[in-house]
Amino acid sequence: MRAHLDALAEATARGFADVYGRDCGGVWSAPGRVNLIGEHTDYNQGFVLPFAIGARTAVAASRRNDGLLTLASAQFPGQIRHIRLAKIRPGAVTGWPAYPAGVAWALGLAGPGAAAADTGGASLYINSVVPTGSGLSSSAALDCAVALALRDLHGLGASRTELALACQRAENEMVGAPTGIMDQFASLFGELGSAVFIDCRAIRGENVPLPLAAAGLEIVLADTRERHAHAAGGYVERRASCDRAARILGVPALRDVGVDDLDKASGALDPETFRRVRHVVTENERVLAAAAALRAGGLESDPAAFGALLSASHASMRDDFEITTPALDLAAATAVEAGAAGARMTGGGFGGAVIALVARERAADTAEAITAAFARAGFTAPRLSTVAPSDGARRDR
Repeated sequence: MRAHLDALAEATARGFADVYGRDCGGVWSAPGRVNLIGEHTDYNQGFVLPFAIGARTAVAASRRNDGLLTLASAQFPGQIRHIRLAKIRPGAVTGWPAYPAGVAWALGLAGPGAAAADTGGASLYINSVVPTGSGLSSSAALDCAVALALRDLHGLGASRTELALACQRAENEMVGAPTGIMDQFASLFGELGSAVFIDCRAIRGENVPLPLAAAGLEIVLADTRERHAHAAGGYVERRASCDRAARILGVPALRDVGVDDLDKASGALDPETFRRVRHVVTENERVLAAAAALRAGGLESDPAAFGALLSASHASMRDDFEITTPALDLAAATAVEAGAAGARMTGGGFGGAVIALVARERAADTAEAITAAFARAGFTAPRLSTVAPSDGARRDR
């Protein structure tokens, strides 16, 4: 893992020098994440249990003193954007530059009257190995790497929690993606060998052990290669449905609805909205159970019970929240048929990836079974790998 980080940092620093003709002031990186369990609960002020992964986005950066944010990316060779900080505001920047520009804006470095708009700025070169649109939060990895870089370059006193909130605001208001706080928190607070249990109302995280190796387990990631966008209609509609349900039920957020309240809720809501609520309410219960199991060593003592929580989560996303696809459902079902303790879609849905909790000796067989099932169904061949909890955002050099 260290060699991987060193290679990414070196390549990113070299890319900066090639584009700008000088050495960078430093390289920062942040990871994507896998959500172990807890989907669409974050913006309902509920609970989530993600972990940072090894795939990261790196940013090589140097401070400028001319009020410009200059952007280049290994993923978009030959494109250099020069954005005046004083002119950054929601709607003024589009495409991928909206993410780093939005972070600068949310940190108070950009926009009319911002402290650094006339004297500050930065040159950034971005290099990512987090697949986009795969449910691994490539956007949060980009946001968090840029936020760390800008914080250090401009000597900002922001805590990691404040950086996470700024990155979320950038996505919500600059990009138009109504995400919760989970992705940014996982990217900034991840630790090797741990998941991050997040109370999204309190904006508080707790690292809980995820001892895959000690339990003889691996998490197989099946990227269906179906791509989604959080700003697209399905995600926005699900969030709007949850907000509407909370208003009808007279609660601040669906976090305040318990399992015992579901019978009453069914009489107050139309059938579709009730199903959305039932997913959020039961998913919160599954997250709490999963976190408690990890604290108590349940992953090692009873992996089947832990896996059952994952499979129940997938069924809820399929039947109640209706955000899976035939390819996602096939990957999850095939993994369980091949012997996985449990499997579920991870990410916002409508494409992306499935994770499967499998015994180490069955990981290769599980991956082969999913590949074969996709071929029989005529789906695009999935991209198979294993993922493990890794360190969060950091300065690499």
